[in-house]
Amino acid sequence: MDGLGGLPLQADGRTELETAHTPHLDRLAREGSSGRSIPVRPGVTPGSGPAHLSLFSYDPVRFEIGRGVLEALGIGFDLGPHDLAARGNFATVDAQGRISDRRAGRISTEECVRLCARLQAHTSLAAEGYEVFVQPVKEHRFALILRGPGLGGKLTETDPLVAGKPPLPVTDESGTPEGAHTARLVNAWVAQARALLADEPQANSLNLRGLAHDPGLPRFPDIYQLRAAAIAVYPMYKGVAKLVGMEVIEFAGDRPQHEFAALARVWNDYDFFFIHIKKTDSYGEDGNFAAKVHEIEAVDAALPALLALDPAVLIVTGDHSTPAKLRSHSHHPVPTLFWGAQVMPDSALTFGERASEGGAMGLFHATEIIPWAMGFADRLIRFGA
Repeated sequence: MDGLGGLPLQADGRTELETAHTPHLDRLAREGSSGRSIPVRPGVTPGSGPAHLSLFSYDPVRFEIGRGVLEALGIGFDLGPHDLAARGNFATVDAQGRISDRRAGRISTEECVRLCARLQAHTSLAAEGYEVFVQPVKEHRFALILRGPGLGGKLTETDPLVAGKPPLPVTDESGTPEGAHTARLVNAWVAQARALLADEPQANSLNLRGLAHDPGLPRFPDIYQLRAAAIAVYPMYKGVAKLVGMEVIEFAGDRPQHEFAALARVWNDYDFFFIHIKKTDSYGEDGNFAAKVHEIEAVDAALPALLALDPAVLIVTGDHSTPAKLRSHSHHPVPTLFWGAQVMPDSALTFGERASEGGAMGLFHATEIIPWAMGFADRLIRFGA
């Protein structure tokens, strides 16, 4: 559950997970072992890309990945090894050019499609010798891909991450000629795009994040000798799964029960499944405590369909914490639960932040989740004589 971890709204209150009515998750906690996972490093707030790489056992500090690559792969774009990809957000700015809404009110996907078509038709870097692709993703998100020679550098983002400030220019931190050239190209396209959007009633601006190339990561199925599949609604999470070599399962619907039904359909075809629930994170970012609670309860209500498949090991966790109180990702460790025939029950009676704090798994780095699960599933050979 993306952004699963939370905080109480009041000092003496309960978190979203602790507030939710979760009889199935609580039973799994009583029968399994709980702990708290750290996505990147203690005290570090992670982005979604690094946090998911950590879940799949890649150290996100060693394997850096730009979110633009994940967005492009997630929508099935045929990304070349030298293409530069960025994740775009449509945004709203005021008359002074300050951002009033970083997500343009979460416009509809249909509106995103219209705006991307407008940008594709009326912005260009052809005079510089580059192709530009503007692809809709979902709601306010889109992917921007630049294709041509000499794209590179270490590029900064335009999103200041808070409302009330103007967008930032793209700059290059590599100090290389190709980095300076690429930053200039991106800024030129952004200027065209913002001028074109200026007459839009809501999405009258945009920002770019995670400008990067495909890093060519080692493949998860090769590392662990697993047939691995991903079940997700949002393209970005399909992208991170594709990036590490998982196969993406297509299905209809967008609710937890639809994802578990898709799981049942392909259960015998794979060894490992990554199932992603997005709205726990979205509601946390919106500051909607009650809606995040409701989404956790919806997952719990659908869980019997997954349990009926009798998994050898079930892991319940999040990529990071997104407390509704903070309206953003946070550095707080994430409640994590292991359940299976070889998992020793601990003293936890419920699944929540404080119950997990006292669990047998303790406080550990998220890169250890897959090795632990492999051990509980009896898929690791003995080391030494």
